[in-house]
Amino acid sequence: MIRQLLISAIILATIQAKSQNTITSLSKYVCPPCGGGICDSITYKKLGTCPHCNMILTKKESIKTIAFYLQDGVEVLDFAGPMEVFAYAGYKVFTVSKNQKPIKSQGILTIVPDYSIKNAPKADILAFFGGNSSAASKDKSVIKWVKQQKGIEYYFSVCTGAFVLAEAELLNNKVATTFHDAIENLETNYPKIDVKKEARFVDNGKIITTAGISAGIDGALHLVAKLKGINTAKRTAYYMEYDNWNIGDGLILTKDTPYKETINASNLKDFEGKYEYKNEKQITIFFNKKENTLNALIDKINYPIYHEYNDVFSDVTNHAIIFKRNKTNTIIGYSINENEKIFKKID
Repeated sequence: MIRQLLISAIILATIQAKSQNTITSLSKYVCPPCGGGICDSITYKKLGTCPHCNMILTKKESIKTIAFYLQDGVEVLDFAGPMEVFAYAGYKVFTVSKNQKPIKSQGILTIVPDYSIKNAPKADILAFFGGNSSAASKDKSVIKWVKQQKGIEYYFSVCTGAFVLAEAELLNNKVATTFHDAIENLETNYPKIDVKKEARFVDNGKIITTAGISAGIDGALHLVAKLKGINTAKRTAYYMEYDNWNIGDGLILTKDTPYKETINASNLKDFEGKYEYKNEKQITIFFNKKENTLNALIDKINYPIYHEYNDVFSDVTNHAIIFKRNKTNTIIGYSINENEKIFKKID
């Protein structure tokens, strides 16, 4: 009897372990937050497209929560630019200040922070910005709060927000940058930091510092590319109509660069040609040499198409475009859902 009970317990434990492993393996990919209801709560075992909204799945661990620390006098574009980037890329962003009282950005924009340093929830990423940054960097209670944060995966600063990281000793023996008018100040007061004068951003792996104001957008796009892939960053820049982003134009001191090609440019030309389109229209797909990507010419407007994996691409809204081949491996058309109508290649 005891033996039977032991065997049953072992079998039950094995089943539970397998069940847990299955759940873990099924929790690798998720649909990017799209507000579509059921989409945002389902997990998948492997990379693919969401069967509900046809968006390209993303790694579950790439969806981060970011705390924006804002002080009175903070520069508008310092935080608003990266906030736009992170929000569109699907991150969860909240604002924090010392005491949660309304603050004024550049004496113009009134902001009511979501939390104070006493009640702010845990974040994966901490971000700091310029504009009266000494109000944060010289405040002992703020620096104490920064040092006490546990499990932070990345630190991010724009402009003189780097001084907060410097005061918290997070930049000691590391390379960093800041606003051009504050370079000398950072060098003089924090000699343990190797300050770079002409870097758009500096990536130390866990800490990303950027130059002033608009450079924060570049740094934010770089962090998105690191965590969610270059295509997500490209889509974000396209959505924002941000034409100043020179991809990878920063000092990257880590091996996990997101700027490796996923497909040889010569292979992209296999997809060129004229295709059927909705409402009996036609589109032309061609290789854009300058951007090293495909473009779709629709109603005289060019739209980039991003390679994801195999013969699957995505459009500017992250919806899948699935090219189809015949038995001779020749492209014959595409579909926007795996088992739906194929729009044939005409030429």
